[in-house]
Amino acid sequence: MRPITTFVRFNSIKALLAAEKGVKTLSGGRLCPNFFSAEPKYIGTDVRIIKETADSTFIAKCDTRGRIVNKPFKILVTTDMHMDAADNINKPLEMLAHHAAAEKPDLILFTGDIILTDHQQIDCFQFGRFMEKMGIYWAYVFGNHEARAEKEYHKYFMLKALESFPHCLSKFGDPSLFGYGNFFINILSSEKTIQQSIVMLDSGRSPIPHHNTENGAPEELKGYDFLKKGQIEWYKNNILKLEKEYGKIKSIMMMHIALCEYQEVMKLDENENYVPTGKAEILYGGMYESIGCSEFNSGMFKAIKELGSTQAVVVGHDHVNDFCAEYGGVRLVYAQCGGYNSYVCDTMRSLFGDEKNWLQGATIIDVSEDGEIVFRQRFNRDYL
Repeated sequence: MRPITTFVRFNSIKALLAAEKGVKTLSGGRLCPNFFSAEPKYIGTDVRIIKETADSTFIAKCDTRGRIVNKPFKILVTTDMHMDAADNINKPLEMLAHHAAAEKPDLILFTGDIILTDHQQIDCFQFGRFMEKMGIYWAYVFGNHEARAEKEYHKYFMLKALESFPHCLSKFGDPSLFGYGNFFINILSSEKTIQQSIVMLDSGRSPIPHHNTENGAPEELKGYDFLKKGQIEWYKNNILKLEKEYGKIKSIMMMHIALCEYQEVMKLDENENYVPTGKAEILYGGMYESIGCSEFNSGMFKAIKELGSTQAVVVGHDHVNDFCAEYGGVRLVYAQCGGYNSYVCDTMRSLFGDEKNWLQGATIIDVSEDGEIVFRQRFNRDYL
């Protein structure tokens, strides 16, 4: 019944959005306040989808004849836009549009907690339409607030709606894995070379007792969720499979909730300020709130170290942490938060005063022809 129900909902929502647009226009904006009014500029792309599998998409920059070319590749990442009410929907979208227009990225990635309105299923379509207007490939993984359960229909419908858009690279992935949305995006620099692989993971919400015991965690574990053994094995198997075909590859891992190793970067001192631990090299940014990771370390960082492929892990979730640090030869990065919900604004105001000093924005990853990566920060305050 799920495909039939989804089809009916899709068409009902499209009809509703068409009606809402007319009502908002006729009322001068007084009615239908949750209708997305932000309008991005068309940017376009020379990126093409080369091939796909059930849990992977292979993309590449191409010339006018459709041949793969080896050029630098630019990725824009943002997180925690927390679009959950009329007064904080369009500002994050407008800021994202500014960053995209300035940087002209080849790929835009979202690491969760983006569409949190009371009408998420409707607003997934609005969000997809907004993204498609830029003509750039994009992908979305879930945070801890998009849904309340591991594989509920609500979460299924959200991802089904998002992946229906032509430039969206999100996939459901292996159905045996935890959650929805475990997939790879492989960037090719030639038919036989991967420039960079992007590993996208559903990091869950809250621990579930039967998952805890299946993965070696205490059954009564509370707090935030952790990556499961199946996801770790899937990651390892996919990296090894790619390397068998393409040779040694470089990769970046992205999800919402930080790995436990993020706690090794900074600590509270006697004055309740976060200071470096000395265990990591901080490349930029700072820590302004505690690391919202799981209390159980399921071993993903160990797997990363064993394989030696993943150069960086990029997360969201902790809205006012924005550091990029190298720990154990791996960069641990917070994507710049893009949202303006009350918690973010109140915290930013308390820490930094005037909005001209706030940290919201986007993170840019510049990928060189040989797969080396550089992280840069962009700030929304530049467009106030």
